[in-house]
Amino acid sequence: MSAIDAIGAVAGPPAPLARITADDSSATGSGDRFGELIGKAINNTEQVQNRADELAVQAASGDLADAQEYLAAATEASLTTQLTVAVRNKAVDAFNEIMRLQA
Repeated sequence: MSAIDAIGAVAGPPAPLARITADDSSATGSGDRFGELIGKAINNTEQVQNRADELAVQAASGDLADAQEYLAAATEASLTTQLTVAVRNKAVDAFNEIMRLQA
């Protein structure tokens, strides 16, 4: 089992994908619904980052019994942030393309 497979086995899918698809499977495609999904993903990214920060403090102070817990949380936070940035970049690209079409 590779390190990436091990992280996936421990942490599961990145939290924004897991929560959005589980909670919002009835997405209608409207602009308001898309905004809600993005808002939830950003809030979840912040929660994941906060959890990783808490575990980092615990690891630094010696209060964390299992260092792998921090490693998994830090990796999840990194992947969640990368996903959020990628979605934002695609949304900006789509907006710019739409603005070019209207000109």
